[in-house]
Amino acid sequence: MDNKGIPLRKLIRRDKWLLLMFLPIFLYYFVFCYLPMPGVLIAFKNFVPGHGMFGGDWVGLRWFEQFAHSRYFFRLLRNTFLLAFYPLLFGFWIPILFAICVVEIKNGLFKRFAQTVTYLPHFISTVVVAGMIVNFLSPSDGVVNAWLVKLGMEKINFMMEPDWFRTIFTASGIWQSFGFSSIIYIAAIMGIDPEIYDSGKIDGVGKFRELWHLTLPSLKPTIVILLLLSIGGIMSVNFEKVYLLYNPSTYETADVISTYVYRQGIESKNFSFATAVGLFNSLVSFVLVYFANRMSRRWNEMSLW
Repeated sequence: MDNKGIPLRKLIRRDKWLLLMFLPIFLYYFVFCYLPMPGVLIAFKNFVPGHGMFGGDWVGLRWFEQFAHSRYFFRLLRNTFLLAFYPLLFGFWIPILFAICVVEIKNGLFKRFAQTVTYLPHFISTVVVAGMIVNFLSPSDGVVNAWLVKLGMEKINFMMEPDWFRTIFTASGIWQSFGFSSIIYIAAIMGIDPEIYDSGKIDGVGKFRELWHLTLPSLKPTIVILLLLSIGGIMSVNFEKVYLLYNPSTYETADVISTYVYRQGIESKNFSFATAVGLFNSLVSFVLVYFANRMSRRWNEMSLW
């Protein structure tokens, strides 16, 4: 609909209910994302509580240099990247495959059952999910170790073994999110013109070739956009889940930038240093999504901007 020439007041009156629905989202991002932005200034100052963010001495890049020379720098960068990259590597394609399978189900009752069962984990609180993981993997009475004993194997203290943390984090994350993530792919598949499939059937295209040459190319724009968004958040590891599952014995593989920022800022009161580390994390995320967007635009002629 062409809105040119329509006064702003009439547009607001016409779309008032849509704007009212958008208002909570706007307030959330305005209050929690835009209002705190001036606070990044303390990353370049020696912040003293009580003097405000404009108080304290200007120290420039001192805190960034301190973090870069820290013995934890490469460990934090590696853990943050891997804990975000593994779910992307092993889990990004699962919602696509699941969406294709759901669309092919002919039994409506079973189809709704499968969707409901796979959507539910997304709505389970992270605290509850972490508690389930700890209970299932408990070395004393956990169901997983009970199975290992029945198979003649020794018990494993999963939550205290650094080598197991990434596997647990990635697998549980995929289980929790793949069903809900498939919704957008299901909607995209349902929006494909049926005449494309009818033409393929006339040409004798089988199911596999239909999937490869018709369905996936039609999903390509959706896949590219969601992949770019995932790359943009690759440094934003699920802080709550990591914090609830990790412990000092698993820091080697579990400690990420966000948990380090929490310990430095909240527990140790090093506010300026913690802000600098958090700002560094945001800058890396921006660089990743910028170059991923450029490569996508060059190779596929599709991009976020």
